[in-house]
Amino acid sequence: MADSAMRRIGVGVVLLVAAWPVWADALTLDFRQAIDMALRQNPDLLSAQAQIAQAQAGVSQAEGARLPKITATVGATRTNDALNAFGMKLSQRQATFNDFGANQFTGPESLGVAPNNLNDPGWVNNFSTRLEAQLPLYTGGKLQGYRQQARAMLLAAQSGDVAARQQIIARALQAYDGVYTARAFQGVAAKALEAAQSQVKTVDSLLKQGVVIKSDLLSAQVRLEDVKLQQEQAGDMEAQAMDALHVALGLPLTEKIELGPEVQVSLPAGSPDRWIGQALENNPQIQALRQQIQAASGKVEVARSELYPQVGALARVDTADPSVGFSAHSYTIGAQLTWNVFDGGVARQGVDQAVAQRMEMQAKLQSAENQLGMQIQDSYRKALDAQNQLKTRALAVQQSEEAARIVSKRYANGVGTLVEVQGAQAQLDKARADLVLARNQINMQRAALRLALGQLTLDGLQPVVASTTASVAASAMQAQPASTSAQP
Repeated sequence: MADSAMRRIGVGVVLLVAAWPVWADALTLDFRQAIDMALRQNPDLLSAQAQIAQAQAGVSQAEGARLPKITATVGATRTNDALNAFGMKLSQRQATFNDFGANQFTGPESLGVAPNNLNDPGWVNNFSTRLEAQLPLYTGGKLQGYRQQARAMLLAAQSGDVAARQQIIARALQAYDGVYTARAFQGVAAKALEAAQSQVKTVDSLLKQGVVIKSDLLSAQVRLEDVKLQQEQAGDMEAQAMDALHVALGLPLTEKIELGPEVQVSLPAGSPDRWIGQALENNPQIQALRQQIQAASGKVEVARSELYPQVGALARVDTADPSVGFSAHSYTIGAQLTWNVFDGGVARQGVDQAVAQRMEMQAKLQSAENQLGMQIQDSYRKALDAQNQLKTRALAVQQSEEAARIVSKRYANGVGTLVEVQGAQAQLDKARADLVLARNQINMQRAALRLALGQLTLDGLQPVVASTTASVAASAMQAQPASTSAQP
């Protein structure tokens, strides 16, 4: 007895050690924690944040274009080119009469002599520096257009970030709820498997008694294999939903996750008539489109500026020295007006192109607004339909259970047929699956409604441990399958 007890303890320890990595390494997340993780590391959100950073840089760039542009230049040159050498000496304030060949001038008779110092100056060194400031005075609206375009793109990127966050919540919710839905389907399949196994045993018993024929047993066995296949498919559904959750959270597929309680989505406050107006005002994708239209208007102003003159001013200070230093200074100030008088219509066509692009964006906005209203109405109707179906499906489960029980008794008593039994059981399985699907659709359609309204946030998603909806579904899943055992 002692040895047997010790062996049992040893086996238990081995099993505990073997199971340790499974539950020790698993990451337990409720839905709020899952969303927090997704919003930190989901690649789509990181991309949206990168777009915001780009847009912010664009705003700073547009603002900076209005300020003076100051450049500093340092150079060193060594040349024996006659023209450049003489120019460098002038810049250095070191040109002399001798550079013009004065030492070769002996009178009027030497006027035709080519001066050696001027034509063959030898090597000349020059160290130059320049500090220059340029300021745009009038650009025909180009800088204002760039500024409008940059600010609108920043607002569009910020709205895109909000939209991306809500899309991530929607995908995470779909996957999170999908795991629980798949598990509920597994429960349905388990009950169907239990019923199919009981059916095979009953038919086998009746066959041995000579009450039924062998084809009934074969039919029951085929039904059992079909149910096993359905159970495998339900397991695949859970694995697929879990993979989708990993992707939404930005986690590797090998990371083990244990989920917290289920999540129930609440209907937003208000009525469908008010929702449409709220959605047109708050939907981040609609807001992003509107800002893109503003950016397109800025692009029109930039294109139109090419039709007007450009005026700028500059101030410059230069130094030149044959060695490293700043001995000779020169100063320049000035202004310049540039006007593209004729370019073959290129600028005008650029304006027309920008205007057409803005019209295209406006048409997209109008289409999106129309589709948004339709989406709200459709999601609301489907959410109500799923809510009404929940009660109907629960009653259908009860009715199907009773029908399956009666038909099973009739078959066991030699009155009914196996076809009737299998039909009743199939109807019961379908009723249970429909109940699970109705619960899932309530969440999905409410989430779609909130997403269209721009209100899919954690405030509208509440964890539920035991709600009315969950209780109805649970009672349906826990219902005992109809037995096909023979009555004594």
